[in-house]
Amino acid sequence: MRVIYEPKGGAKEYAELACNLYFGCTHGCRYCYAPSCMRKSEREWHQDSYPRKDILKLFTEDAKLMFREKDKRSILFSFVSDPYQPLEAECGITRKALQIACRYGLNTKVLTKGSLSLVQRDFDIMLRAHTQLGVTVCFTDDVMRREWEPYASPVSERFAILKQAHELGISTWVSLEPVINPYQALAVVKKAAPYVDLWKVGKINHMKSIEQLVDWEKFTWDIETLFKQLSAKYYIKNSLRKL
Repeated sequence: MRVIYEPKGGAKEYAELACNLYFGCTHGCRYCYAPSCMRKSEREWHQDSYPRKDILKLFTEDAKLMFREKDKRSILFSFVSDPYQPLEAECGITRKALQIACRYGLNTKVLTKGSLSLVQRDFDIMLRAHTQLGVTVCFTDDVMRREWEPYASPVSERFAILKQAHELGISTWVSLEPVINPYQALAVVKKAAPYVDLWKVGKINHMKSIEQLVDWEKFTWDIETLFKQLSAKYYIKNSLRKL
C-alpha cells in the first residue's frame, strides 16, 4: 500500500495499521519521538505542519485495495503527527480521510491531543464510521501539561472530548503514555474512568533522568489494582510490563 502501513515495535501495540496524514506537529511535546524517527531537529518538526503530498488521493487508493481484499484491520490516525493539528480546522484532511474510510467500510482509530472544537466537529463522521476515538492524557494538572505539552490542548478539553464522545456512543480510549508522574497517571484514571472504554499504558522512554525517578514495578501494581477496582479494560505496554 502507498500510505497505509504496518507499524513496528511498540507502535504495533496500538494498531495493526496506521496512516500519517500530516508532516510535522505543532504541539511541541518535550517527549516526542517523531523528530528522531523522521531525522529532523525538534525545532524543524514542531515549528510547522502540513498535509502530506497527495495524501487523500493515495489514501483512497489504499482504501479501495483494502475494500477489495476485505481487509478489516484497524487503521490509526496517526503516530508521528496529530491528526487534529490546528491546521486541520482549515484543511479538513482528517475529516475527509474518515469519510473515505467510512465509504469503503474500513475500521479506524484516532489518537489526538487536539482541541475540543476540532475533534467535536467530527463526532458525526466518527459515529457513522464506528471510529474508536483515542485521546492522549498524561496529567490532570494543566501546569504540568504545559511544561511537557506546551501547545497541545488543555487537560480540561481532553476530558470533555472523552465525556461528550462517550455519551454520544463513540468508542473511547486513552493513551496514558508516556507516564511521567505516577501520581498524575493514577489521577487521570480516577477522573476519566466513567468515560473510557479502554486504557493503554506505557512508560516514558529515552529520558533516563526522568525514568529513573519512578519505581515502575510499584506503579504497574498500583495502576493494575486501580483498573481492577474500577472493572476497567486495559492494556499495559510491553516496555512497562517487562519491568
